[in-house]
Formats: sequence, C-alpha cells, structure tokens
Amino acid sequence: MRRRRPGALGVLGVLGVLFSGGCAADAGGVSRTEGDTPTTVRVAAASDLQFAMAEIEETLVGSGAAVRVEVTYGSSGTFYQQLVNGAPFDLYLSADLSYPQDLVDAGLADADDLFEYGVGRLVVWAPTSSPVDPTIGLAALMSDEVRHIAIANPEHAPYGRAAVAAMESAGVLDAVATKLVLGENISQAAEFVQSGSAEVGVIALSLALSPQMTDAGSWVEVPLDTYPLLRQGGVVLCSAQDPGAARAVRDVIVGDEGRAILARYGFTPSDG
Repeated sequence: MRRRRPGALGVLGVLGVLFSGGCAADAGGVSRTEGDTPTTVRVAAASDLQFAMAEIEETLVGSGAAVRVEVTYGSSGTFYQQLVNGAPFDLYLSADLSYPQDLVDAGLADADDLFEYGVGRLVVWAPTSSPVDPTIGLAALMSDEVRHIAIANPEHAPYGRAAVAAMESAGVLDAVATKLVLGENISQAAEFVQSGSAEVGVIALSLALSPQMTDAGSWVEVPLDTYPLLRQGGVVLCSAQDPGAARAVRDVIVGDEGRAILARYGFTPSDG
C-alpha cells in the first residue's frame, strides 16, 4: 500500500499541483557535437545504489556518451523533502517508488519520466568478528550477545521501514526495540555494523554484495513476504538542466547493461 506523507509537499508542491500539469516542453534528447564538454547530470540516489551506480558510471564513460553523472547518496525520504523545496537535482533514484510518484503528483515531474529499476531486498548481516550468527535470520537479533542492531531510520528511509516490518512479522520487534541503532540511511546502518558499533544489522542486500562487505561478514536474506515490497524507481525532474541528458542516464540504468549491473547487486526486475 502506498504511504502518503501529509503536509510533505509544502508550498512548492502545492503550487506545482495548482499551476502545472507537468514539465514544460523540452528538447527531449541530447544534442552534442564532437569535442563538446560532457553534460553533467546531477543525481540524488538512494544509498543502497552506491556500488551499482559506480559501475553504471563506468558504463557511461565507456560508451563515449557526452554525459557524466554527479551522484549524491542519501536517504530517499530526505531527498524527497529536499526536492520538494527546490534542491538542484536532475534525476532522482529512490528506494521507494512512491516518492517519485508523489513528485509527479505534485507537478514536479512528468508521469512519462517515472520508471522502476528493480526490487530491493533485506538481509541480516554481521561481520566475522561478531559473536552473532546472522545465518539463522531475524532470530539472531534475540541473542543475549546482541546489544546493538543497526537499521536505517524508518522515519525517512524505506529500508528502515522494511526492517521494522520484517521484525514485527517475525515477532521480535518488541523484544529488540531498545537495541536498535538508527543510521541516517541504509549505507550508514551498514557502516555501523561493519565497524563493530553494532553486532548485527538488517541492511540492503546490495550493500552486503559490495566488494567492501562480501568477504567481511556473513548474511542471510530476509523472506520477501515479511515486509512490504521495496519497489525502487526514479524520475527525471522538471527542474533538470538538460532533461535529455538526464533521460540518457535513465536509459542506461534501465537498459540491458544497467539491469545486468543491478542484478549483480541483488536487485530483481521490477516486472517480475
């Protein structure tokens, strides 16, 4: 079910709804001649994408496209609030498709520019130095040796909300609530557990599969049916400096090469 955020649109969002049926007309494509300086596309991306996006950036560079990306990673909900208030980004990649949809509803992006890029997954992860065995799943959180459990802040991070839902579904939330350590986003939650500040964490599979973490600990996937499906998606903003360039980046992300990269980091296709 889609979660609404009452009052979150603010003045800018209300104005978008009242006065705009969508973005103004634009060129719709990237028009460049050889030797031109590449267009920079400013991307606000969910932090679970950082390793996949690094490879997608390399794909863009290798393609010879006259486009480069400047990516800022963080919490999807925090980015949403910033975008509503005019933050200067061209492309938004969210861990919760409802945030980009809300921007469309507010008139800050066109429905035609809304897209899904995959489904995110949760895992229970612990470093090799931890006394906890994460491979037994969420039951590991109940161990007497667990004093801190790292998750993303459910107030604005989709993975945090999913972690809370999974723990509630497993019947362990009430018992472990006082042990939760909240990261600003899922990447910071992963850093907490990787550094040993938490004995175990409920984090994104895409981070557990990263080069930094894949050999540093062990994990097991949280069953998909224990939390709301993390349908992830994005949108090109009406305020994009060059909408055509932003769409070119989007096309790489949802194209064959981009989807192959996303799959390596555990993102399953959003269409099944």
